[in-house]
Amino acid sequence: MRIDYLTLFPEMFEGVLNQSILKRARDKGLLKTQTVNFRDYAHNKHNQVDDYPFGGGQGMVLKPEPIFNAMRQLDTTPQTRVILMTPQGQPFNQKRAESLARAEHLVFICGHYEGYDERIREALVTDEVSVGDYVLTGGELPAMVMTDAIVRLIPDVLGNHVSHEDDSFSSGLLEYPQYTRPRAFEGLEVPEVLLSGNHAHIEQWRHEQSLYRTYLKRPDLLENYPLTDEDKKILERYKR
Repeated sequence: MRIDYLTLFPEMFEGVLNQSILKRARDKGLLKTQTVNFRDYAHNKHNQVDDYPFGGGQGMVLKPEPIFNAMRQLDTTPQTRVILMTPQGQPFNQKRAESLARAEHLVFICGHYEGYDERIREALVTDEVSVGDYVLTGGELPAMVMTDAIVRLIPDVLGNHVSHEDDSFSSGLLEYPQYTRPRAFEGLEVPEVLLSGNHAHIEQWRHEQSLYRTYLKRPDLLENYPLTDEDKKILERYKR
């Protein structure tokens, strides 16, 4: 995968891209990244990238020329996904991460100020994405969050190719409880079923626990989850 970041603060990405899973992906040659300071493409006296909005209003709006000029320097294809980080975008979730992980080339447009000139949305962008119902000072942090969630899904990035399949949200449910050694710690015991060696019972227990946790912590997720008749019985038993 190749990812380009159009940003006014390219140095913000250095720490994140050079640590942990993202660094491993780059070292393996599975991920190539480039940060592009679009101020370098503002061909005016002071390299100004923003201006006052037509019609009046508060704040400054990102001009179209620097973004358009920077995009022309990228080696894009018709399949390139151009992502605009904006609070008006579709919510970012695991399904969207899985979709983006199948792309060969992503471009993140990380803006600042009050907003974007609408022509950026209309002519360049394929995906408008938000990481939550709140406003940040820029798109760099959301782009980093999305990068981490996307890149770990690329085949061979994680040591075990199925490591992410049990993650919360991957199945539509929250993940079941996890335990490791010691077996007993300060009076707290590991559930006996996990020590039984009976893999069928363990899988059943884990599924039930995922259902319970989702019902308790994120019941909204169950609205779109295809509950079986047995799942419904498990939840009814738990509610009682």
